[in-house]
Amino acid sequence: MTLVDAHHHVWDLAVRDQDWITGPELAPIRRDFTLADLEPEARAAEVSATVLVQTVTVADETPEFLALAAASDLVAGVVGWTDLTAPDVADELARLRELPGGAHLVGIRHQVQGEPDPGWLLRPDVRRGLVAVAGAGLAYDLVVKPHQLAACVQAAAGLPELTFVLDHLGKPAIADGGLEPWAFDVRALAALPNTVAKLSGLATEADWARWTVRDLRPYAETALEAFGPARLMFGSDWPVCRLAASYGEVLDTARELTAGLDESERREIFAGTARRVYGLSAL
Repeated sequence: MTLVDAHHHVWDLAVRDQDWITGPELAPIRRDFTLADLEPEARAAEVSATVLVQTVTVADETPEFLALAAASDLVAGVVGWTDLTAPDVADELARLRELPGGAHLVGIRHQVQGEPDPGWLLRPDVRRGLVAVAGAGLAYDLVVKPHQLAACVQAAAGLPELTFVLDHLGKPAIADGGLEPWAFDVRALAALPNTVAKLSGLATEADWARWTVRDLRPYAETALEAFGPARLMFGSDWPVCRLAASYGEVLDTARELTAGLDESERREIFAGTARRVYGLSAL
């Protein structure tokens, strides 16, 4: 089966600090992680293509990622960052497309999870930026916390022309074992046809040292029921996943969580959805 990893990161601390990597609990990932580090792990897992996702709200990162994709046989797409509130956002998206590797730009993401306003996505200036993302033929990745899901539903309902991709299933509180109100809001988002989600980042929302597949299953099953396999995609969230699991363990866990599906449904989750949503087949 062809495998696509629809969500991973890289960073070089000599180029740019990752200011979100703070505190002793994150010390294991406070070092450089490059494509050279990822490639042997991905190849060992028989991953044939990946999507490289932004890490910080810095404009220079996206051109760097596009150049990495242009030089890589592994990275098929880039979800980058640009200031959605800028009046020239449409022009900036066009400029990114003209850069080396610009054809690999498949989506835009902002660290909404860090915004103090739970309705940030609904601001008029942000909505104008999202309209530009749709106009550029790109997807929009949602990195949010559960209390922000209601705004995601409103934003997606108001922009049916834009595909919204929910990263990490909206970061449910797996370590606490609570399903609601997260499950209600995820179902509301999935009820909209222009939404998809990533089966990613779950182990790091659980107890890093003691999680089991059983802990993750209620959340994966909720997403499977709500979105269906054709609107779910696998992502490793490497190297952040290393706080709780290795690359291989994350992939094995996703396989176990989807073992009850038939082969065609698993193909969707592990390749088809990502290729279709991000247009990877054109690259």
